[in-house]
Amino acid sequence: MLHFKLSRLREDIPSLLKLAGPLLVGQLAVIAFGVLDTAMTARYSEGDLAALAMASAIFISVYVGLTGVISALAPIAGQLFGAKRFHEIGEEVRQSAWLAVGLTVLGCLVLLNADYLLQIAAVSPDIESKARLYLNILALGLPASMGMRVLIALHNAVSRPAVITAIQLIGLGLKLPLNWLFIYGGFGIEAMGGPGCAVATVIISWFWLILTLGFVLLDRFYKPFKIFSHFSKPDWHRIWTLLRLGTPIGFSYLIEVTSFTFMSLFIARLGTTALAGHQIVANMGTVIYMVPLSLSIATMTLVSQSIGANKQERAEEIGWSSVFFTTVICVSIGIGVWVFRMALLDLYDPPQEVRIFSIPLFLFIAFYQVFDALQVTAAFILRAYRIAFWPMLIYAGSLWGVGLGGGYLLGFNVLGNTPKFLQGANGFWAANSISLGLAACFLLYLFRRTAARFEKTHPLVEV
Repeated sequence: MLHFKLSRLREDIPSLLKLAGPLLVGQLAVIAFGVLDTAMTARYSEGDLAALAMASAIFISVYVGLTGVISALAPIAGQLFGAKRFHEIGEEVRQSAWLAVGLTVLGCLVLLNADYLLQIAAVSPDIESKARLYLNILALGLPASMGMRVLIALHNAVSRPAVITAIQLIGLGLKLPLNWLFIYGGFGIEAMGGPGCAVATVIISWFWLILTLGFVLLDRFYKPFKIFSHFSKPDWHRIWTLLRLGTPIGFSYLIEVTSFTFMSLFIARLGTTALAGHQIVANMGTVIYMVPLSLSIATMTLVSQSIGANKQERAEEIGWSSVFFTTVICVSIGIGVWVFRMALLDLYDPPQEVRIFSIPLFLFIAFYQVFDALQVTAAFILRAYRIAFWPMLIYAGSLWGVGLGGGYLLGFNVLGNTPKFLQGANGFWAANSISLGLAACFLLYLFRRTAARFEKTHPLVEV
């Protein structure tokens, strides 16, 4: 296995980078939204930053869970694209749009009724009120965000991520002036603080959707897919197929993100300084995560297209090449983050007490890069094979059980024997790192078993 993996690196890496490059730029453009929100809100007030940390953690949990379901379109359409069954792609897109409508309704209900989640953090009424307003505003943009996720999944499946990247960069150019206007006020608009970030995000979300729909409608590349050729009523068989694959993916996303969400909510009990410091370091970790995530999405595209083209051995080779390459890249990034931790922290310019609290947490960002790279790459390869249920269980046991549960025991010294260094926020980050390592081991084993079995069965998996 190692021999053919290394021999294929020269061929596989350029193909991965060709897709992952635009994906990474686009992902970083979206993450830059969070960086701008965090940095600009931190300069407004520490209380607004704490409210932003709470609200964004809840929103991201809801958002990624719902969009994870929609992401099932990518491997399905990718296999159809590899098999050159172009006419079926349009129908899958239309049915994904119907699914997105239903999920949007569910998401809005959660965002508009998040009081119980906000109360877990036990913060001041003022911070809770600002966080609630933030979530209510974002509910207005959820329909556009869900529609955009359908279009993103389509573009990933057909190897055209650069289109989405260009549109995301245009949105990023609008984010800074809109944030400035609504956070700090101006031109007759009163300063909103943290919730102003949400207003800017909603405006850009609708702008993205309208622009992307126009491009797909007018560009000749999409004509073979016949996306707008006719209206389709809900096809419950196709929707059920999407749900069978997408629901475990959505839960996997939800588990992964809520392991951080509840970290934020529990760390909030340690005080505003702890929460603000955690938010900065978590934001930095999210930026770094975009590298393996982009490479993993590119890997899923190439593996699913190879499966659709009945090239099973090639699909496995691409997967192992990506595992090796992504891990090397992320180990290098982890080392760089630790070496330049002070310079990176200066970018956020936090208050001195927040800075002091944040510095030890950078050790964990550097430490878990290798595990994070392994687990996310393996998970996306398995999605290309339309395997999502067992990875969901692996995530639940490792990230919730070991990561969040172990973090609670360590962070709050529940058993009374936790070393001083692992108490507080450090304990949560240490347990999360261990949980990622466990998930990586199980997911890689599952990939190896799946690929070996898959070569002996039909070329196109029926879900």
